[in-house]
Amino acid sequence: MAEAAQGRVQEAVESMVQGLERERIRGMQGAMFRCSAQCCENSTASMQQVQQCIERCHAPLAQAQAIVTGELEHFQDRLSRCSLHCKDKARDALEAGGGEARVRAQLDACVAACGDEHLRLLPALARKMKESLAALQQ
Repeated sequence: MAEAAQGRVQEAVESMVQGLERERIRGMQGAMFRCSAQCCENSTASMQQVQQCIERCHAPLAQAQAIVTGELEHFQDRLSRCSLHCKDKARDALEAGGGEARVRAQLDACVAACGDEHLRLLPALARKMKESLAALQQ
């Protein structure tokens, strides 16, 4: 049961990231490459000026990637903390004399509930990342 919840969360996160990539990141990548190409076409610029120009072109995409990575790390941390809480509860139940099969079932149900709870957070997370990425493009 816990594995199924983990699979659902992983699939939903991957789908969200793919949507962000298609809707926001891909356009930023294209703009970055076009901008970089223009830097290289400047025949009067020095090598250092061309390099600085290219770095400026890459900055928005690097910021976008940092936003997505940071939000996903925060999401993963929250999910991990929830799972650790479930494991602590299971350990406490075992130490209190709970049957192993019963405790295992409680652990699986708790971890599945964590997954379901975090699945409900994904739409707001996606919206937040889209807004942050849109602000970069302005």
